Amino acid sequence: MDADEERPWAGPLAPLLAMPGVTDVLVQEPGVAWIDSGGALAPVTVDLPDVEAVRALAVRMAGAGGRRLDDAAPLVDARLPDGTRLHAVLPPLAPDCAAISLRSVRARALDMDDLVASGMVTGPLGRVLRAMVARRLSVLVTGATGSGKTTLLASLLSLVDPGERLLIIEEAGELRPAHPHVVRLVERRANIEGSGAVGLPTLVREAMRMRPDRVVLGECRGAEVREVLSVFNTGHRGGFATLHANTPADAPARLVALGSLAGLDQRTVELQAAIAFDVVVHVERDAGVRRVARVATLVRSADASLTAVDALTWERGRWVEGPAWETLGPRLGVELGAVGLHAA
Repeated sequence: MDADEERPWAGPLAPLLAMPGVTDVLVQEPGVAWIDSGGALAPVTVDLPDVEAVRALAVRMAGAGGRRLDDAAPLVDARLPDGTRLHAVLPPLAPDCAAISLRSVRARALDMDDLVASGMVTGPLGRVLRAMVARRLSVLVTGATGSGKTTLLASLLSLVDPGERLLIIEEAGELRPAHPHVVRLVERRANIEGSGAVGLPTLVREAMRMRPDRVVLGECRGAEVREVLSVFNTGHRGGFATLHANTPADAPARLVALGSLAGLDQRTVELQAAIAFDVVVHVERDAGVRRVARVATLVRSADASLTAVDALTWERGRWVEGPAWETLGPRLGVELGAVGLHAA
């Protein structure tokens, strides 16, 4: 089956989505698409001769995702039949031409060996990450947009014991871990009449009634942080969540900001987050290379505020021990020796 037959809704963009390594396909003018395959964005010529053709394709893809896109509803965020995430904006909100953003979903989760081979996991860090999963630490994965948070999380979930039941709650259904027992819950947006929405906070609460061994929130970006903190503070250890943050040091402020959306004050969020998350794993993207760059813990300081304290930092081609490693290392059963990390 060729790309056009596999993704008939994608029209001239179908071959681009089928290209190995392409994660994003972007269109904002006739005749040109921009693709992200791990380096800098690169332009590619496509058969979209005018602004009307771009608009028609955006409307067609929205329809394939069961969503409406027209002058009355000029914005759409939808999941397409193969899992690709679509975002589209019509004029006049995008005044010159409809803007289409596609993010493909990896068909197979990369395992830890794949991440090591790609350079995303460097040196002996793989052993540290494996120990986090095996010892049921609750992990917060942080990073900027496109840094590789979902890729890393899917790999970590693939390390979970096959006998455990994973409950994955997401906005867009992007996680595809290589694990035999996965239950996936994806939020539902309101219909054109404004009813029928089922949001992430509801799904997190419902997941607790489904006998989970591990609870996973694909991305924490709103009021659902209240439910996540509650879950991770009531005996559900070994869970995972991702959070947009430029550095681990920014994570406490991001959590407090999201908590305010749920009516939680700063002290409550900081108290609960310090208990909920055992470790923060931060990923960065530099010159097209995605890499786990820091491991930290969330600690309440002397003034009771929440801070991120480095345990391991990737500096100049090697891992450097930070102040939090003294307590995190023994929890993982890993020591930092003279020549690097090694199993205790």
